[in-house]
Amino acid sequence: MTYFLYFDPGLGAMIIQAIVAAVAGVLLFSKNILYKIKLFLGMSKPEDDVFDDIDVKESDIESKSNSDK
Repeated sequence: MTYFLYFDPGLGAMIIQAIVAAVAGVLLFSKNILYKIKLFLGMSKPEDDVFDDIDVKESDIESKSNSDK
């Protein structure tokens, strides 16, 4: 007895989406793990926070909020 499997387009798209999501998840997860390992071994320096470069004084924020009223 012969059985034929039927894959409709919805199932095919779901399978492709699951494969792409799995590959992307593995790549992003491994990138994060490799970064932490390199950081632990001293092979890379920790990245500085982006917002450390911006110098905003409290007086600037208060004067701007007062001028908005």
